[in-house]
Amino acid sequence: MRLRPQHARFKTRRAIGSGTSALWFLLGATVLFASGCGYTVGNAFQGNVRSVYVPIATCEDFRRGAEFQLTEAVLTQIKERTPFRICKSDGADTKLTMKIKSIRKTVLGTTADNDPRSLQVQYAVDVIWEDLRTGRILAQRQVSLEPEISHLFTTGTMSPEVGQSLATATQQALNGMARQIVDLMEAPW
Repeated sequence: MRLRPQHARFKTRRAIGSGTSALWFLLGATVLFASGCGYTVGNAFQGNVRSVYVPIATCEDFRRGAEFQLTEAVLTQIKERTPFRICKSDGADTKLTMKIKSIRKTVLGTTADNDPRSLQVQYAVDVIWEDLRTGRILAQRQVSLEPEISHLFTTGTMSPEVGQSLATATQQALNGMARQIVDLMEAPW
């Protein structure tokens, strides 16, 4: 049985019409999704800032090397997640200052022989991000030593029985702290 030309045209128009309505629906849903709920096009960082100076963190604790590890972790996060350039102090728009307030290592559990089975490393850090052009503080978090009221407090855990060391727990904690610090650099909602 042959279809008449008018029936063939009707089927073609119908297929095109349903595809067009699906396209309009998709376009409308995209516009609706992007226009509400706080979503923006582009990055979530401040547009007027182009460069950041990050001096080596200071440390009030007696553990050597933690300030260099934290600074390196923060620089890595800034390079990976932000549009900011890392600059020296004389050419930067902003300055990110960090001070390690406390480093604690606590035993979470022991074996029958009273050897540590699971340990935790905790870092508490003060952070100030200031605009060097205006002197305005862009973000600031000062922590207390109590984790319940601290904004920048991170931990890393280790189990010596399974081959983990203090170095792995420290790196885990510092990477978490660096992510929190770079989160502070995002533009406010």
